[in-house]
Amino acid sequence: MTTVAETPVRTFHLAPVAGHIGAEISGIDLRDDFTDAQIAELTAALHEYKVLFFRDQRIGHAEQIAFSRRFGSVTPSHPYDDDAPTEFPEILAVDSRLYEKRFGRKKFSYTNHWHTDVSPLINPPAASLLRAEIAPERGGDTQWTNLAAVYAGLPDSLKSLLDGLRAEHRFGGKQPVWAADSDYAKKVAAAPLVTEHPVVRVHPVTGERVLFVNPGFTTRIVGLSPRQSDALLELLYAELADPAYTVRFRWEHGSVAFWDNRATAHLAPSDLDHLDVTRVLYRTTLEGDVPVGVDGEPSRSIAGERFAGAQN
Repeated sequence: MTTVAETPVRTFHLAPVAGHIGAEISGIDLRDDFTDAQIAELTAALHEYKVLFFRDQRIGHAEQIAFSRRFGSVTPSHPYDDDAPTEFPEILAVDSRLYEKRFGRKKFSYTNHWHTDVSPLINPPAASLLRAEIAPERGGDTQWTNLAAVYAGLPDSLKSLLDGLRAEHRFGGKQPVWAADSDYAKKVAAAPLVTEHPVVRVHPVTGERVLFVNPGFTTRIVGLSPRQSDALLELLYAELADPAYTVRFRWEHGSVAFWDNRATAHLAPSDLDHLDVTRVLYRTTLEGDVPVGVDGEPSRSIAGERFAGAQN
């Protein structure tokens, strides 16, 4: 007699929110002690939907770090961040009150371009988790795009070209968002981060091919003339910004977003600069691997060291 294995009962509710990306998770409290099976469920959901959203989570810095650690090694807050909460060096403050001081101009996020977190590192973060502490009553949304779906949607002839290319990622990009005489500019100049990554990376878990360029950090395609490089990158940026591949999230106090940084780019808000509002979110990141291209060749560091977290 043949028996049919029972499908495991999911311990939370998952609701997809867009055609290619994003799912809202409900029925769990991030302060709970999760079983290994529950963490495996959430990890699988993360890899399938690329970004997971949670509402009404009453967690602080310690709980955010503890939850993040269930998925990997948590890194220090940022390669250039030296004003994280002193008792929680893993926490990056995305705080509109700090950015004007840091960059020399009013801002609500580090960059208002599509970007993959700290892609100029030789090992960009595997994932990031962001929670909202103070959210404006209107505006301030974040968007994500599914870079695996973007690549899958390209014509085969373009895929064949991209599979063999490398691109330079530089912290600050082609046009840094900070004032040239700011302390932040001096800090970056003293310890630059530059890496040549494959234009198409192979996701180490899902095996998906992922378009791995972004306007926040990618400066050029290696081996092409400036004109050729700019034209190709503009084409790819238009593809990754196609609304068909994106999801948009409205922040509220207690909202949390958890995304696969190896398969997504995200876009911070640009609709708040004229408003007298405060926006404060806190981010943790998980140590990433060195990207590998379709040809099996890993990324090459030009400047900067591997960014590692403490061992769990």
